Amino acid sequence: MKISPVLLLIITLLCSSLAKAQTGKDTATSRLRVSLLTCSPGDQLYSTFGHTAIRVTDSASSMDIVFNYGTFDDRDPQFYTKFTKGLMRYALSAYPFSDFLQEYSYEGRGVIEQELNLPQQNRKALFEALKENNTEANRYYNYYFYTDNCTSRARDMITRYAGDSVTLGNVLPPKGLTYRNLIHQYLDSSGMYWSKLGIDILLGGNLDKQAGNISAMFLPDYLMKGMDNAKIGVKNAPLISSTQTVLPAAPLPAESKTAISPVMFFAILLIAITAMSVMNKEGLNRALKIFDIIFFLFLGVLGILLATLWAIRVDEVCRANYNLLWAIPTHFVAAIAVMFAAKKIWLRKYFRIVCLLTGLVLVCWFFLPQQLNPAVAPILGLILVRAFYRSK
Repeated sequence: MKISPVLLLIITLLCSSLAKAQTGKDTATSRLRVSLLTCSPGDQLYSTFGHTAIRVTDSASSMDIVFNYGTFDDRDPQFYTKFTKGLMRYALSAYPFSDFLQEYSYEGRGVIEQELNLPQQNRKALFEALKENNTEANRYYNYYFYTDNCTSRARDMITRYAGDSVTLGNVLPPKGLTYRNLIHQYLDSSGMYWSKLGIDILLGGNLDKQAGNISAMFLPDYLMKGMDNAKIGVKNAPLISSTQTVLPAAPLPAESKTAISPVMFFAILLIAITAMSVMNKEGLNRALKIFDIIFFLFLGVLGILLATLWAIRVDEVCRANYNLLWAIPTHFVAAIAVMFAAKKIWLRKYFRIVCLLTGLVLVCWFFLPQQLNPAVAPILGLILVRAFYRSK
């Protein structure tokens, strides 16, 4: 059968148009880039551990968006109540990369970008999933410090939509690290020793669990390291195609470089209080009574706070807190009794029990399921000295 020249021309033009349309579609998709952004730590406690976000760019449409799982609204009148209970409502937000960069430039924090080596269809699938996740019905989630946060969300989105199986690189030493060890690295490097003491007291023994390689990537730097050595597919191709420093980090001022450390502060206080107790002079004894009231009142209030956090928080981060062995809630009652009835027999017996318990904590220091902060040792010494003199 013969085909007329006119019909042949029409078929040729139609095929050419379809080919161009498909090529244009593929080109637009190939211009879609997805990358992981890792932000360096800041000089505030909330920013000590850095931050993670996902950047999506499309040169065909001049789109450049950051998807950030770390936004929250502190204007809620119940914010602090919910925060205490562990009900921290975070959200995914999408906004221009220029705004994101301006914020971190103002704070002097660095940004490192790792471009993902994903097939075209997987880049598009990840972008579509992020857009769907950013709808009002899906953007909110309950933030949990080391199990579900802005970094772990970004990690899970990337590995879920990478298509082929992804193997993240090892980021832990052979002996492994606990979650407490991991956060200590950041606090120590920033010189935030007082903040470290507060965190160690408030967060319980569950923080001393061994972190797995994947679970350690709740911290931005660890996820970045894991991505650096990650492989994808049966050919074990690198997951990261390129890495660049988008914004260099400015040096951070340390919290305690010029201030006295908690260990030093409480050690000096222990020496002074012990010397005053041994002297046993009337004027010093009056001062020591005031110290005992304030000291044990503070310990009692702290113990009530620790017990309350253990009971009311929905997560496990404040549970199994062995600091309650020395920050005992009943110290609050004892402090009031010292103020008004210092010679009561029951109060002397109470302080004898406190002596025994404190001595036991010191003896078992290295065998407790929870790593206690070094500054707790001189605090225990203060409890032991003053409880001994109060028990006479």
